Amino acid sequence: MTGDAAKTNAAKTIDDVFRRRLDEAASTTETTLDALLGAEPLSGEIARPARLLEAMRYVALGGGKRLRPFLALESARLFGVEGESARRAAAAIEMIHCYSLAHDDLPAMDDDDLRRGRPTAHKAFDEATAILAGDGLLTYAFDVLADPATHADAQIRARLVLALARASGLGGMVGGQALDLEAEKATSPLSQEETLRLQAMKTGALLRISVDFGAILGGASAPVAAALGRYGDALGAAFQIADDILDAEGDEAALGKRAGKDAERNKATLIGLLGMDKARERRDALVEAAIAALAETGLGAATGVLAQAARFVALRSN
Repeated sequence: MTGDAAKTNAAKTIDDVFRRRLDEAASTTETTLDALLGAEPLSGEIARPARLLEAMRYVALGGGKRLRPFLALESARLFGVEGESARRAAAAIEMIHCYSLAHDDLPAMDDDDLRRGRPTAHKAFDEATAILAGDGLLTYAFDVLADPATHADAQIRARLVLALARASGLGGMVGGQALDLEAEKATSPLSQEETLRLQAMKTGALLRISVDFGAILGGASAPVAAALGRYGDALGAAFQIADDILDAEGDEAALGKRAGKDAERNKATLIGLLGMDKARERRDALVEAAIAALAETGLGAATGVLAQAARFVALRSN
């Protein structure tokens, strides 16, 4: 076998492993969320209202790539952490992501009728129930992380809670959403720096924290955690550009949601600032930066699946 053929086979093997792991992460996360969102109240809860629980399950179950849980599970796997701790931490991140989608879809926000190929939560239920379903998932995510079932070490649980709060709140995802709404009404386009900051907060922060969770659970050294963080930052930025490209050019049936809404709503995107060709170049450069950051961890071939995830983020069709 020639050297080129060996490299091709090795790349195919990593790709096969990546796709299997991505599917496994989706299945594991679905099972974990399904169990967490059961009808039986937990200790300290009074009751779980049936309609609200149904809406929370509608928002959280039955769809999506589960990329954020995958990143958390794979990052933890680098350090030999593959049990209940990783599964619960990954599920908590996905609760935050799903709550954000339910709220983003509301008429006061992005006003979408379709999500993952089916009616959005406020269409399937009503606006008030969609808001409360999001609130319930947001709160429950921190419940899951704070529970000793997630980790025996209270300091680890506290670090997870703090990290997720910072990534998803005022200085992260929620703040980014606020900046996004402001940009829609702006009389002049945001600068490139402003657009990158918005996207790093709205989209990148939760992807970055998914990788950070693995480092926290695995007790990574500061240099290794920092390298993984750089990977997460680059992947998050590449993901956002890919998302913008899909919105501009993607097929609505494949996307499972309305396409073309960025231009309609005057969204701040790098496509608008740089043009499609330059945006693609930047996306591809970010993928290479993500892979280079993995090499800096010193963890070797074990990071191959995460490297493939960065490529997947750039080339996905939905």
